[in-house]
Amino acid sequence: MARTPQRSPQTVLVTGASSGLGLALARRLIADPRFRVALTAREESLPRFAAAGITESDRVRILPLDVTNREQRIAAVARVEHDLGGVDMLVNNAGVSYRAVLEQANERERQRQLDVNFLGPVHLIRLVLPGMRRRRAGRIVNVSSVGGMMAMPTMALYSASKWALEGASEALWYEVRPFGIHVTLVEPGFIHSESFRNTRLTEDSERALHDHDAAYHNHYAAMAPFIERLMQRAWATPETVAAKVHRALTMRNPPLRMLATPDAHAFALLRRWLPRRLYHWYLRRCLPAVRSWGAEG
Repeated sequence: MARTPQRSPQTVLVTGASSGLGLALARRLIADPRFRVALTAREESLPRFAAAGITESDRVRILPLDVTNREQRIAAVARVEHDLGGVDMLVNNAGVSYRAVLEQANERERQRQLDVNFLGPVHLIRLVLPGMRRRRAGRIVNVSSVGGMMAMPTMALYSASKWALEGASEALWYEVRPFGIHVTLVEPGFIHSESFRNTRLTEDSERALHDHDAAYHNHYAAMAPFIERLMQRAWATPETVAAKVHRALTMRNPPLRMLATPDAHAFALLRRWLPRRLYHWYLRRCLPAVRSWGAEG
């Protein structure tokens, strides 16, 4: 069957667009006349758009969307279809990160991590795919992470959610390619930003962080400042990673995976070329104060 010519401009729906990478991408897309843009964020975050100088226009819609809320997902996609003719491109950028060892996360916290980073994006993909299939064209960009290719201690839930997103995206790449739909995972590593301050502690990990006698206290006391230092020294910025996402939306034939930061390239090379046993030995040696982990307070 012949491909339907792509519409111009293309309509892009972006989740988590009110701060960080999402906001940097919003600015790039608004400046590009090839796109109409539907920017979404949770209700309480919507004022950030006005503070950033972004308002609605004939090419821009600002919509409330908690990706874990079924009614809001349906309403957002319906609004884009009504106002802008449908979603040609979806960028699943919204995310949350819990800092906790696997033992110290309850059912509610585990479910929240998966709902935001994995299940929410999957539900949105399912909503936009019928329109993309009818047009026999579309783009789905899922913002993953180095945490989707390697795991760090105290970030078990986050890595699990990103690994799930990576696996689903890889399967989807095969499934929708016959319909002219491209799927890309953008994989950033550490980004020079204040986003580390948004990492959430679970109820148990917060107690352990402040209790010097807790079994996992040294894990948290070492990893939190370690990650903060890595982010503050990172070369990548929200703007440079947004440029990668923008490229994934404009390339003629985008790849399934797009490494978005220098450290992401370095970690990918380590994982590819080092024997697995040596790879894990080396990364464990790089962990801060790891010999003190598990020591009695």
